[in-house]
Amino acid sequence: MRRESSTVVALVGEVSDGLLAGLGRSGNVSVARAPAAGASQLGAEETAAARPGWEAGALAMREAARRSSTYVIVADDPLADLAAAWQAMWTVPGGPEGAARFEQSAVETLAAWRDKRFELPDYYLVMAAAQPDGTSPDLYLGPLRAVRPRRVALAGIADNPGQAARLLDTLRSLEHGPWWPPLDELIEAARRFYAGGLTETQPVPA
Repeated sequence: MRRESSTVVALVGEVSDGLLAGLGRSGNVSVARAPAAGASQLGAEETAAARPGWEAGALAMREAARRSSTYVIVADDPLADLAAAWQAMWTVPGGPEGAARFEQSAVETLAAWRDKRFELPDYYLVMAAAQPDGTSPDLYLGPLRAVRPRRVALAGIADNPGQAARLLDTLRSLEHGPWWPPLDELIEAARRFYAGGLTETQPVPA
């Protein structure tokens, strides 16, 4: 569990540079980003290879830990690759290949978490895309929200006027709740979550 004084919030989904700039102008909010791929500090062997899917988020979380503002918005998420693999598994009839990609990402992400390369943020805020035919399966609004309803919130629809101001209101209204369970339990919940059902009906860890 994180012990920093700031509240660290991962902003995921349809996040624009303009939105991040607007948030950064608030007096009690700072924005943490991962450095460029060539500037990785997680080890020489890793920088020589392609950046792992979790690494950008891990570096952004490290940067967030150095900030002293009330809220730190993290624009890179350690679970981003895992979330993309889970979404693709449901959005595209990928068959065994889709499930295999999710499992590979789960193995890599979980190994990094167990090696203490990263911790999860205090909250996830999701900027949803404007989709007239409905939203696609989402790891954050699906299994993660089912497990910890107060740790995941829909922040709004992307590209709407005044979205930075509304997101600041969302930050101020975040509720306290139980901390995240271990990451392996979250991944197992994602495996058992049916993306076509309502969050409230899904089985979650006790």
